[in-house]
Amino acid sequence: MSLCSVENQNPNNSSPLNWSNLWSKNKKALDHVVFSTIRRRSFYRKPPPAPQRPSSPPPPPPRSPRQPENPTIASPSPSIQQTLNNETLASDSPQYASHDFTSLLSDETLLQILSKGVSNSGSNSNSLVSKTWLNLNGRLVKSIRVFDWRFLTSGRMFFRFPNLIDVDLLHGSVVSSNHTKNWGLSLGREFGPFCVDSDVFLPHNFNLLPVSEVDLGLQSLSSAYPNLQRLVVANCSEIGLLNVAEGCATLQELVLHHCHDQVLRSIAAFKNLQILKLIGTVDGLYCSLVSDIGLTILAQGCKRLVKLELRGCEGSYDGIRAIGQCCQMLEELTFCDHRMDDGWLSGLSYCENLKTLRLVSCKKIDQSPGLDEHLGCCRMLERLHLERCQLRDKQSLRAVFLVCQSVREMVVKDCWGLKDGMFLNAGLCRRLKFLSLEGCSRLTTVGLESVVLSLKKLENLRVMSCKNIKEDEVSPALSALFYNLKNLKWTPDNRSLLSTNLLESGIGKRGGRFFKKLQI
Repeated sequence: MSLCSVENQNPNNSSPLNWSNLWSKNKKALDHVVFSTIRRRSFYRKPPPAPQRPSSPPPPPPRSPRQPENPTIASPSPSIQQTLNNETLASDSPQYASHDFTSLLSDETLLQILSKGVSNSGSNSNSLVSKTWLNLNGRLVKSIRVFDWRFLTSGRMFFRFPNLIDVDLLHGSVVSSNHTKNWGLSLGREFGPFCVDSDVFLPHNFNLLPVSEVDLGLQSLSSAYPNLQRLVVANCSEIGLLNVAEGCATLQELVLHHCHDQVLRSIAAFKNLQILKLIGTVDGLYCSLVSDIGLTILAQGCKRLVKLELRGCEGSYDGIRAIGQCCQMLEELTFCDHRMDDGWLSGLSYCENLKTLRLVSCKKIDQSPGLDEHLGCCRMLERLHLERCQLRDKQSLRAVFLVCQSVREMVVKDCWGLKDGMFLNAGLCRRLKFLSLEGCSRLTTVGLESVVLSLKKLENLRVMSCKNIKEDEVSPALSALFYNLKNLKWTPDNRSLLSTNLLESGIGKRGGRFFKKLQI
């Protein structure tokens, strides 16, 4: 037997031609082949499969390639393994996969992007991205309504929203007596034009916070927000308002609930105050006194007022005259549920630059206005709004029209007791161009026609929900006036319009045919 045949039969023979000698001689070449093959496989690696639905079982892990029996051939050298790990890391897990590119931008740039490129509806969801975005989103908020007073006293509000210019503390200063209401925080709209709202939404059983606690909160608020422009607060004292006036020099609008004469002593400290709303008494909620003393103090201290609203306030001719003489820039005056004494209407003639007069929810206007020659006239007045008022006294309504005879716009909405004979006095307003009547149920077509035909400058007419004004009672003269108007909105009787639309649609006829077929 030859040596070659013996070697083939016994492969474990340690002759110079066995596999161990071949491995030791060609190690460098084999390393190069293995390295090239593994690198090529990592370069052409397939992308990971798409994620499966939760209902289906997860796919089995991929099988590892079958290893040869010889362990020396299966595992490459340490140098090849290190190179392989580096190549795989560079190809499969790049650094940009987990890097936050927004961190490269400055806070000012991010604030501009979030304020212009993101809508208001997505501002709350942006704060959930990270702590940085949470802080940036808080810096964009300008207006809030506080429902929990502890949010103010703990300082969390100052840290969370550092750039506020509009703060409403009314609901935060209310403590429910049954302790069942869960107070929270409600973000308001972006700060826009000033407006004075007459609505108050409070629980039925409640108590206001003590004056001392409200003053401490106002002191912290004034030190944290020097650029504050609007503030709504209830049951504060003179000291609390002085702290706000010293710390918030740019305050322009102030709403005081549960206000009285003594609190108004500090009102002169607000140098830039332009809009003021005083709520003295609200039936069923709270009661406080604002009299001629407070109105006189207000007039002497706030000479730059543009808008003033008095709700539940007492007073007389002297207080209104002081406001008209001192507040020369006053353009809008609102009386809501007033408790004024008789004869106060004649004090309006001192408001020389008044442009808008609003009477809202007044049970009475002025039962003894006096003689017509003593009433005077607001010559610059342009708009008169009567809403939810009881117009049962003909003499007081005539006095209102005499004082406001220069108006160009008149709105009467949901007022009780307005009859034809009382509305006839509206013809005193000869310059009237816009007339709106809504919810005047006792006014008839004859009373409307007698006034409208006397207004030679009338251009716009709006009649809605006046059930005694009938379409079939319109005369040819009134129809000709309607034809010459620039703008006309005529829906006096909703019931008649509804019945007309139903008849035109043929709903009743179709139903009748259907039931006739069933009877057959």
